[in-house]
Amino acid sequence: MARSRFAVILVFLTFFVISLLTNILGPVVPDIIGSFHVSLAAAGFLAFAFFIAYGVMSIPAGFLVERFTEKPVMVLAFLAGAVGSLSFAVFPGYRMAIISYFTIGAGMAVLQVAINPLLRVAGGEENYAFNSTLAQLVFGSASFVSPRIYSYLVLNLKDPPPDPNVLIHVLRRGTPAELPWASIYWIFAVAAMAMVTILFFAKFPKVRHTEEERAGSLDMYQALMRQKVVWLYFAAMFAYVGCEQGTADWMSSFLSQYHHFDPHTVGASAVSWFWGLLTAGCVVGMLLLKIFDSRKVLIGASVCALCCLSAALFGPARVAVIAFPAVGLFASVMWPIVVSLALNSVTEFHGSFSGILGTGIIGGAIVPVIIGRIGDATGLRSGMAFLYVTFGFVFGVGFWARPIINNATMNLKEARAGIAD
Repeated sequence: MARSRFAVILVFLTFFVISLLTNILGPVVPDIIGSFHVSLAAAGFLAFAFFIAYGVMSIPAGFLVERFTEKPVMVLAFLAGAVGSLSFAVFPGYRMAIISYFTIGAGMAVLQVAINPLLRVAGGEENYAFNSTLAQLVFGSASFVSPRIYSYLVLNLKDPPPDPNVLIHVLRRGTPAELPWASIYWIFAVAAMAMVTILFFAKFPKVRHTEEERAGSLDMYQALMRQKVVWLYFAAMFAYVGCEQGTADWMSSFLSQYHHFDPHTVGASAVSWFWGLLTAGCVVGMLLLKIFDSRKVLIGASVCALCCLSAALFGPARVAVIAFPAVGLFASVMWPIVVSLALNSVTEFHGSFSGILGTGIIGGAIVPVIIGRIGDATGLRSGMAFLYVTFGFVFGVGFWARPIINNATMNLKEARAGIAD
C-alpha cells in the first residue's frame, strides 16, 4: 500500500481550507443583515443554501469519488469553492450570496468524502486514528483563525492605517468601501485556487475503499431506511448540526442586538472562541470516553451545553460573551459520540449508513432559518431558544441509545491496583 507523507500534509491542508471557507457565516451575519437590509429569516437562508448543498451532496459525492478517483474530484470541488467565493467578491449582493454559499457548500461536501480514505491510505491504517484526530484539530484551528482574519480585514479597511500593507492596499481596490467585510471572500478565492494548483501537480497514492467508505447500493439504502434506529440517528445528526450552526451563526447577532457588542471585534472573537473550544473539547472528550460510557458523557455534555445556552440567552452581557463560546466546549463530544453510537447500532452496511448520517448535515440548513423566522416574529432571544429543542433531542440519545458494542473504557480499580503493584 502506497504511503505518502506529502499526501498526508495535503489532506491536513485541505481540512484547513475547508474549515476556513465554511465557518465564517456567524461573524458575517450581522453585516449581511445591515448591508443588504434583510430579515433574520433571510439571513438564516444563507446557512440553508450552504448546508442543503452539503447535505444533498454527501451521498452522490461517494459515487463521484468511486467513478473518477480522488484527485480530479478534489480539483473540481476546490474550483467550485473558488467560483463561489469569487462570484460574491466581484458581485456582492444577497442573491449572489445565496448562489455563492450553495456552490461552496457543494464543493466542500465532496471534499469531505474524498479526503478521509486518502488520509487512511497515505498515512497508513495503523496511524489512521491518530491522523484523523490531528486532522480535526487542524480543521478546528482554521475555524478559530477565520473570524480573526475577517476582523483584521474589516477593521483595517474601514479605518486604513496611513501606510497600509500590500494586502490591505490590494483589497481596498477590489472591495466596495461600504462592504469591507466582503473582502474575506477574496481571501477564500485565492486559497481555493491555490489548492487547485497544488492538487493539479500533486501525485496521489492509489486508494482502495473499505466497505465503510463505499457509497453502497440502492438496495443497501432501502434496507437501512426500513429500520427505525436509522431514522432516529439521522434525526440526532440533524439536531446536532442544527445546535452547532444555530449557535455559531446567531451568537454575534445576539451579542450585538441585546448587549451592543461590536460584531467586528467582540462578536467575531466570540465565534472564534466557540470553534476553538469546540476543537479543544475533542481532546478532553477523548479522555472522558476512556473512563465513562459514551452515553453518560453525552448526557453530561448536553446538560452543560444547555446550562451555558441558558446563561448566554438570559444572563448579563459579561456572562453571555463567555457562555456562548462555552457551548462549543460541551458540544465538541456530541458529533463523534452520536456517530459511533449510530454505527455500533447496526450490523451491516456501515458505509451506506455513514452516507445517511452525512445527509443529517441539512440540520445546519434548516435550524438557522427556523431561528431567524421565530426571531423576526418574537425576537432573536426567542428564536435562539429553539436550540433547547435540538440540544434536548441530542440529550435524549443518551437514554434511548442501545448500541450492539459499547465504547471501551478503562477499569479504574484495576488500573489503581496495577499502579500499586
